Amino acid sequence: MDNIHQIPQRAFTHSGKFHADDVFSAALLTYLNPKIQIERGYEVPDDYDGIVFDIGGGEYDHHHEGAPVRENGVPYGAFGLLWKSFGTVILTQEEAEHFDESFVQPLDLSDNTGSKNEVAEIISLFNPPWDSEIDQDQCFLEAKSLALTILRKKFEHIESSRRAEGIVGEALANAKNQIAVLSQGVPWKKFIIGTDIEFVIYPSDRGGYCAQGVPLDRDIKELKIYFPEEWRGKRGDELRESSGIGELHFCHNSGFLVATDTVEGAIKACVVAKERQQESP
Repeated sequence: MDNIHQIPQRAFTHSGKFHADDVFSAALLTYLNPKIQIERGYEVPDDYDGIVFDIGGGEYDHHHEGAPVRENGVPYGAFGLLWKSFGTVILTQEEAEHFDESFVQPLDLSDNTGSKNEVAEIISLFNPPWDSEIDQDQCFLEAKSLALTILRKKFEHIESSRRAEGIVGEALANAKNQIAVLSQGVPWKKFIIGTDIEFVIYPSDRGGYCAQGVPLDRDIKELKIYFPEEWRGKRGDELRESSGIGELHFCHNSGFLVATDTVEGAIKACVVAKERQQESP
């Protein structure tokens, strides 16, 4: 990673009950530097030579008067402050901003206001019960391990989406009749919704090909074009007879997807669906 030298070998946060804020902060620092030692205590040692977060009133604390707030009004937590400094070490600027909005901000808001957040509630369960003799620092490490797994999986999917963009871009460049044919089954909605594409075809994990209708936009699940009503819920010979397409072997009951033996059959199904809609009053 670039700028890994910015992550020291030690970090300090508060003892006592932990929350998603300090746990994900520790997980993020561990992701950036797997050798970092996360220390906990009620007071920051004098002349501490590491990162201090969620305690002490410094750059990565948010409990003091005048603590930073985002332009949209969401207050920063320690996790958000660390992400602001180091997010672009992991992701592109655009990806880091989206991750802040979609994942970090809800956790920061929960920590600052007590608003409901399922991830924060799960992390809180790692605190030992009040009458337990379990070591609290060990519980913190267990919670950090879960948070680190979540971050790794999040980043893996974001990086995978980045790789998918090239495959989708090639399909868009070669699209005909508002039908995009992908060479591989990859996440495509992020890149295709909002274009003029009406159908997406891709190789199926079960063999053959699938064709899907494209939603009108990212906020509306309704499709631009559905597969014909008389196909829906049918499969095999019954569907082939109903559609007149020999390669077609399944149509989802909602009409959003069909499965075919060949890419040519998938294209034919999309063309017929488009013609049927155009014929409708």
